[in-house]
Amino acid sequence: MAKNKMKSHRGAMKRLHVTGSGNVKRNKAYKGHILTKKTAKRKRGLRKATTLTHADLKRMLRSMAK
Repeated sequence: MAKNKMKSHRGAMKRLHVTGSGNVKRNKAYKGHILTKKTAKRKRGLRKATTLTHADLKRMLRSMAK
């Protein structure tokens, strides 16, 4: 039996959510501040959550200890 368990990255756990199909949902960046120069269309698009790309998926699942 392994003595050490991998700890989950608490920051990642708060920001990412695993879906039922195994994808990882995340919120989009660039919605925090300096919103006056961004168009309404751009800000509206930043509201919606999206999924991680396949390139990042394995690394993020590992940091989430899943």
